[in-house]
Amino acid sequence: MFRIRDLRVDRDLNQTEVANFLGMSQTGYSKYETGENDIPTSILIKLADFYDTSVDYILGITDCKDRYPKIK
Repeated sequence: MFRIRDLRVDRDLNQTEVANFLGMSQTGYSKYETGENDIPTSILIKLADFYDTSVDYILGITDCKDRYPKIK
């Protein structure tokens, strides 16, 4: 399962705040957290930037929260 709920809760944010950042509805965002809808790549990248982590961490591929260096 995706880690976006845990990342959001760790930052004391509600779903509406994250949804607003992404430019979408709270309901749409909620479906990402529950796994009802797959998260598009563009949204994954925005979330990784927002939470200062990697897409791999969000997807559960790694347990390392550190983000990768940006390409110059």
